[in-house]
Amino acid sequence: MHISYEIDADVSLQERLRFAGLRPTRQRVALASLIFSKGDRHLSAEELHEEAQSANVPVSLATVYNTLHQFTQAGMLRILAVEGAKTYFDTNVSDHHHFFVEGANEVIDIPDGSAMVGHLPPVPEGMEIVNVDIIIRLRKKR
Repeated sequence: MHISYEIDADVSLQERLRFAGLRPTRQRVALASLIFSKGDRHLSAEELHEEAQSANVPVSLATVYNTLHQFTQAGMLRILAVEGAKTYFDTNVSDHHHFFVEGANEVIDIPDGSAMVGHLPPVPEGMEIVNVDIIIRLRKKR
């Protein structure tokens, strides 16, 4: 089930956080506003921290990381491990795949249905597939 967390004039960020099981602290509300007010996008903790600093939101990088992971556990964000130690957070939590532009560190959604996975290996007994992520790495032609 896909739950939309886009900004809606009828539902406040505080209510959205409560619905996700999170206490709407001042820092969570401020970070949620920065994250979700720009529509679907991909961002790293460092990028969100820079945005928070620019918006005069007093928050440490550790708090940004903790908040992003709390939002992910609550189903508000989707985590993308793209580049070694670099992790991106996606506001679009639906099942979809991504392009990653090397050198530019840019993540782009692949249009729904245009990437297909077939012939997956058998799943160990007692397990089920939750999601399959395809990340296609791109670079400028040489």
